[in-house]
Amino acid sequence: MEVTKGKIDGVVVIKPPTIFEDFRGTYVETYNEEIYREAGITVDFVQDDISVSTQHVLRGIHGDQETWKLISCLSGKFYLVVVNWDSASPQYGQWEAFTLSDQNRLQVLVPPKFGNGHVVLSEQAIFHYKQSSYYNRAGQFTLIWNDPQLKIWWPIERPIVSRRDAGVE
Repeated sequence: MEVTKGKIDGVVVIKPPTIFEDFRGTYVETYNEEIYREAGITVDFVQDDISVSTQHVLRGIHGDQETWKLISCLSGKFYLVVVNWDSASPQYGQWEAFTLSDQNRLQVLVPPKFGNGHVVLSEQAIFHYKQSSYYNRAGQFTLIWNDPQLKIWWPIERPIVSRRDAGVE
């Protein structure tokens, strides 16, 4: 397993412990508590979720004050943005982007007080994340994907967004 720190404190990029390919296909070990703890990732995850989206769908940027998220791409390819929304941090408002796919199998660990959003680059993608707390929409914050103060670069100009992500709801 390879673990590297992101440019924003608290964000971690992980290459899973086992990726095996042969003529039958691919086997990936996406999480092993013992191996992750040995690597310093001691988060207790309580919920797993997936979202399936088509090309150019943008989901997020959402976060809350308590949840760690371990994000990966099970199928397809997406561009993931992580935003530091911890007002006590010197890196408040800074963002970092990653491309996750079923080819590179990278994972990104997102800390509490950070928001994350993604846009699908392939025809379809399956976004997977483990969470350290149970989903609570009422406790979440939403950042508008094209907020001019954040100056986030996205690889497409006109994504498909929900009313919530467009700032209408």
